[in-house]
Amino acid sequence: MNRPRNLICTVGTSLFRPNLEGLKRDLSEGKLQDGYKALAEAYVRKDWTAVATELTHLSPDNRLCGAEINSIASMITNGYVPSDCGLFFLHSDTEDGRHIAAILTSYYTQRGHAPVEAYPVVDLQDQDPKRFRTKGLRNLARQLCNVIRQYSASSCAINATGGYKAQIAVAVLLGQAIGVPVYYKHELFSEIIAFPPMPVALDFEVWMRVSGMLYDLAETYDAVPFDLYKDEWDEKYESLVERVAIDGRDYLELSPTGQIFHETFRERFRTARDQVLPPPVPPSQKQPPRVEDAGWPGKHPEVLHFMQRVTDEIPQVRRCLTFYYNPDLPERTRFRLGSKGIEGIFSDGRYTVKFTVETSAQTPGQQVAVVARLNDWLSTQYRPSA
Repeated sequence: MNRPRNLICTVGTSLFRPNLEGLKRDLSEGKLQDGYKALAEAYVRKDWTAVATELTHLSPDNRLCGAEINSIASMITNGYVPSDCGLFFLHSDTEDGRHIAAILTSYYTQRGHAPVEAYPVVDLQDQDPKRFRTKGLRNLARQLCNVIRQYSASSCAINATGGYKAQIAVAVLLGQAIGVPVYYKHELFSEIIAFPPMPVALDFEVWMRVSGMLYDLAETYDAVPFDLYKDEWDEKYESLVERVAIDGRDYLELSPTGQIFHETFRERFRTARDQVLPPPVPPSQKQPPRVEDAGWPGKHPEVLHFMQRVTDEIPQVRRCLTFYYNPDLPERTRFRLGSKGIEGIFSDGRYTVKFTVETSAQTPGQQVAVVARLNDWLSTQYRPSA
């Protein structure tokens, strides 16, 4: 079995508090041992490169070095990762987080590791619990996935020792879902705890079926009215969202678990979609969009343009046919499996058009695969933010 070449590390603040703050206090009181004086003085003047250099003079298993250095040293000693492994530090969106990340990147660059990079996790902070929960933890899952996507799951491991306890939980869950080993070292344990990938798979078909909602919620931090999804709701989705009551009305936000579920299967689908999608529609059988006359004002050429793009750019689509128009209903643009088969919903936030998507799908499994393909296309090719 190949050892992971890259280690993704969550970052906490133990290096500063209590460790270096304790040295600073002893320095001011004249009680500091001579061997630590240069380190304490570098910390007092906030010279982070000098702090890193002074730390390289200590044994990496010295508890003064902090949880990140201690745990990485243990993982190298025990052969979990190479001695010059790549290191990626995911730190909190705080001043301390940025400074500690600067120290760690300098420390490991001096020790010959490559690459060594630091990534701030937006909204991961301890001043606003709601922002931490609804945005920070989701952004942590996204950033973990971004690094894994860049370097491949087979070459990565996660060191979940540093940081808030909730960070550790997210890192463990994501690593097990994606198939990346996760390691953790408690300060009182001499050994590394390993969390191997789960031996069972999460439900791929559930993700494909609910992909429209997941892509939609993943692209916003605003709460979205539950009513928009009630026609396609299944109790299996409850663990993927958090419900928020506002003025007596239910709203949904994507939970950290939902973010992990979505990130995991979005990547898996892009890799395996050719295995689950039905065959393409022959070009000679493609047909232009059709608009129903009833209730249609004929004032929205952008709808026809959108349906034509769906037909042209998704090989499995034969044509699109509108069946619903409401000039005063704001909705969320997405695709879903509805009572009429595969349905598209197009809205500019003022009006809503719904249309049937005729495809080459012959089985329920192929239908949900096409729904996922359409929502993936919508996210990456159509949305202005893509």
